[in-house]
Amino acid sequence: MSIELLSERSKVYDLADPRLVSAYVNQHVGNHSIAIADVRREAMLIHRQVSELDFCRIRYGSETRVTSTALRDKFHIQIMLSGSCLQRHSNGRRILLAGDLIVINPQDEVDFTYSDDCEKFILKIPVNLIGKVCELQRWCLPAGGLRFEDKVYKLIDLEGVAQLLSLVCSEIESENVIRAVQEHYVQIIIFKALTSFLTNLDVKGEGVQSQVLRKVLQYIEDNLKQDLTPEALARYANVSVRSLYVLFGQHVGEPPRRYFVSRKLDRIRAMLLNADGRKKSITELAMDYGFTHLGRFSAEYKARFSELPSETLKHGKSV
Repeated sequence: MSIELLSERSKVYDLADPRLVSAYVNQHVGNHSIAIADVRREAMLIHRQVSELDFCRIRYGSETRVTSTALRDKFHIQIMLSGSCLQRHSNGRRILLAGDLIVINPQDEVDFTYSDDCEKFILKIPVNLIGKVCELQRWCLPAGGLRFEDKVYKLIDLEGVAQLLSLVCSEIESENVIRAVQEHYVQIIIFKALTSFLTNLDVKGEGVQSQVLRKVLQYIEDNLKQDLTPEALARYANVSVRSLYVLFGQHVGEPPRRYFVSRKLDRIRAMLLNADGRKKSITELAMDYGFTHLGRFSAEYKARFSELPSETLKHGKSV
């Protein structure tokens, strides 16, 4: 490939024992094991770290099998620079060639066999950084976590991806590195990955978010007498708790728990003002809707409506 992704300035090993390279990769990029048929001192490793992102180029120099049960708390974007690589995966096996790009999820098993001339560029992205960018963009993370689709991309077909990675690699190798600029690039890279590759995340706007919010709000209305926690609401909507809070903060203006309590109070007030609702005492209504501490209930009621429940009851009777 003609595009440069890291240069000699970031070289860690050259013409080295591949086991040394593997040990370094285990420490900085991802846990794995290697099996080498013919150990030759031709391995190479180039590495840079920015914030929590790791950029590296790796070549083992001889046919090498790389395996790992899972990446755990990180994603890998891997780009083939030269040679070939056999990938064994859940759907079978495939050969990756120069210019191919894949994304490996934290839960995915890794099983690659590098050719002796195989060289890869690997970008490691921690799960927590993905979450931060999604929160900034107000995207709802799926309850089971983000997952990239198992697909081989051609780097040449991904608009702007190669150019962005090349630019960032050049910047992080610069002698005049500005930390704030680096942090900005970290966000841009993650945003680019989330919008360029197929995932189970909705990044197209309000559509899915609106559906999720409507679903949760209706569920709350139907279950005001229950004790619904934010965790229970998130499970029902199939989103993460963090995404639920972001959604409520953006569209409702208060956290899920506060909104739930507010709707309980609204329902009790409506019943106190209604003849049918007045068939029960204030204490009975409060207990029906989960308020077991009557003093706290009265205080919350007054804070919301500027009057005590007993005053509302008097207004209802006078109507």
